[in-house]
Amino acid sequence: MIDLLPDGVVVSDGDGVVVAINTAARAMLGGGTVGEPLVDVLRLQDHRGRGWVQRNQPFAGLSTRSGVPEQSWLLPDGAEVLVSARISRTAPGERIDHVGIVLRSGRGRARLDRERSDLVATVAHELRSPLTGVKGFVQVLLNRWDKLNDDQKKLMLTTVHSDSDRLARLIAELLDVARIDTGRLSLYPRPSDLGVLVERAVESVRAGTARPIRVAIEAGLPEVEVDPDKFTQIVVNLVENGVRHGDDEVRVELSALDVHRVRLDIEDDGTGVAPQIRGRVFTKFWKHGERGGSGLGLYIVGALVRAHGGTVSVGDASSGGARIRIELPVSGPRG
Repeated sequence: MIDLLPDGVVVSDGDGVVVAINTAARAMLGGGTVGEPLVDVLRLQDHRGRGWVQRNQPFAGLSTRSGVPEQSWLLPDGAEVLVSARISRTAPGERIDHVGIVLRSGRGRARLDRERSDLVATVAHELRSPLTGVKGFVQVLLNRWDKLNDDQKKLMLTTVHSDSDRLARLIAELLDVARIDTGRLSLYPRPSDLGVLVERAVESVRAGTARPIRVAIEAGLPEVEVDPDKFTQIVVNLVENGVRHGDDEVRVELSALDVHRVRLDIEDDGTGVAPQIRGRVFTKFWKHGERGGSGLGLYIVGALVRAHGGTVSVGDASSGGARIRIELPVSGPRG
């Protein structure tokens, strides 16, 4: 049965002799059979060249000892593996009966470390640009206040205000990502007029772009159970994404799919998204094209739509660009 486990498992008796070893452990350790000494089978080394048995002394120590916490070790081929152990006794305080050791691939932790590094790099990159603008214009205002006319001051302060908003949005995105990843995302749904929310979201984007945004909202739509703030965030992120990656106008269409669902389509006139990569669009740090972005906006959109009980997909716009389609239940999220 232990051969069915994905992790490596090695079990020794109280004398340090292996009594069980599964296929995964043999593959990791480069061999090992029942009846061999544990110290010979468990060919692991730390960065100082010490072996696992030598360093942890599982058969020694206090009689109340029940295990060895997870540690990072190196396999014979140099790959990292995470090792933990459970110490079993015939009775509390008595002689050790068995020692069970689990070896888990370190690739998962390496992937997590890469994601953290990506997050740090993304945050540093996205913060640098607006902070540079804010610092530069504030420095000019401080040094040349008396030499600047009112129009120049207003332009600089407007730019500082815009960059400050950009920083605030990035911080809000990072907080949302943290809540999503830890399962602490909260929704406060109530019956809402989606047409009003869509118009409000589009107007906020229009204020910061010269790109035309066309809105079509079907008349007589029912109120939908959504969190108004989160739904507005969804629309703003998608419209801004269309503005960033499109070449002409962005089209927003809200309609009833049937009596139980509503549909929101947002289209741009950009290059679109190839079918083979559409499955990655709503993953963290996914980026497409050359026009930047934090790589978090669509990840947040996907999580918020799912939290509302809806679905989100990417397709082809009528103009050849990308179309992002959201379908939401009228009754709102459940559970």
